[in-house]
Amino acid sequence: MEIKSAAFSISSPRVSMCPVDTKPEYAFIGRSNVGKSSLINMLCRNRKLAKTSSTPGKTLLINHFIINKEWYLVDLPGYGFAKRSKSEIQKIDQMIRGYILEREQLANVFVLIDVRLEPQAIDLEFMNWLGVSRVPFSIVFTKADKLTGAKMRANIEAYKQRMLETWEEMPPYFVTSAEKGEGRDEVLDYIDSINKSMAQAVAP
Repeated sequence: MEIKSAAFSISSPRVSMCPVDTKPEYAFIGRSNVGKSSLINMLCRNRKLAKTSSTPGKTLLINHFIINKEWYLVDLPGYGFAKRSKSEIQKIDQMIRGYILEREQLANVFVLIDVRLEPQAIDLEFMNWLGVSRVPFSIVFTKADKLTGAKMRANIEAYKQRMLETWEEMPPYFVTSAEKGEGRDEVLDYIDSINKSMAQAVAP
């Protein structure tokens, strides 16, 4: 898939205020400072599309971007930012879960994982919740350029082992680097394949 156009659509504080549209949506989410905005900008080849910041936890709304006038890329708030108050954390958690569970247009959730880190309980718990909720999701390992190939493969293997303790098989996963553009084609081709299968499913 080639992205010919990518534009900001709307920021919503709750799912009821999201676009009234039937186009498929692909949500990107991860722990704060996982490199989400940088990845989105890399996928769309637009460094100014999603706002990046050195301060974690800047995304506080459900941000929709319309891609090729055909589907939405959705930037969700990060989870696990310790410096927020309990009430803020609860509010954001309700926003995230409300969107994921109620948004019928949601085709897939991309869970971003910093490949430099060992498996984190908060990520595993979130993915288990997606599985129990029967929400289709994929894993996107970020910041692949920050490690040697051997170390990166070892960290991914560690994640596989942890996932397979509770899962029969690994969900689809991608290895990316916002700095080098690695994984861009694979992620976009995966989105394209889902879009095509959905179009075939509703074709007369």
